[in-house]
Amino acid sequence: MAGAIASAMLFVLPVFAQDSRLSLADRVSLLEQRAQNKDQSSATLVNQLQQVQSQLRDMQGQIEELQHQLQQLQDKSKDQYIDLDSRLGRLEAASKTGAAPASGSSAPAAAGAAATGAAATAGSAANTAPAAKAPPAKSEKPLSAADNAAAQAAYDAAFKTLRGGDYVGASREFRKFIEQYPDHSLTPNAFYWLGESYYVTTNYKVALEAFQHLLNQFPQSEKAPDALLKVGYCQLELKQAPAAKATLESVVSKYPSSKAASLAKERLRRIQAG
Repeated sequence: MAGAIASAMLFVLPVFAQDSRLSLADRVSLLEQRAQNKDQSSATLVNQLQQVQSQLRDMQGQIEELQHQLQQLQDKSKDQYIDLDSRLGRLEAASKTGAAPASGSSAPAAAGAAATGAAATAGSAANTAPAAKAPPAKSEKPLSAADNAAAQAAYDAAFKTLRGGDYVGASREFRKFIEQYPDHSLTPNAFYWLGESYYVTTNYKVALEAFQHLLNQFPQSEKAPDALLKVGYCQLELKQAPAAKATLESVVSKYPSSKAASLAKERLRRIQAG
């Protein structure tokens, strides 16, 4: 019996040893395959990582460009509102002190001045404006005291609407004033604030027309420097850079001591700086 068992063991042991050797070879092959797959996976991950990094750089550049554009829009909006607020502030200060507004300021004429100076101002506008737009016959007839009072009330109501931030309503009221009182001493101011109401709401084309109409019909108005400045601003917004630059330079040369000239110089510096 013992001999039979020994014979069986001698037969089995070589077979077992052979299976073990084959298993070890398979294991080595498997490990090599795994290592190769790992290297390929690592290479794939590296490529994917590089692609993600490239996309992140592109996105960062886009974000920086958008931030720059946003800052430009914020600066532009701030300039517009600061300009309008400063003009309204000067008007309010002048109305409280009773002082006459300085040349080139945004304050309208006082009610008494409007009543006494309507004929003289309208006559001046008729002499300097094209005949088709300001017939002399109309300017020779002064308004009655009642009509002047009504005109002043209409103008004040329109300006109050503007100060309240209702720019659409203000533009409508100023247009109505201009239609009813085309030769009144406050009409140049009405044209100016009509242009401002459109400028603040970024309707630059219509704003440009209002400012240009003021300059054509009332070139001697105290609003002329500010109107010419805003013509340049509108041209910039409408991408008419050469014309805008020429207009701003004209403000500086025509009205060198005005506030408008200072603002024109500042805008020219910004244009040159890019």
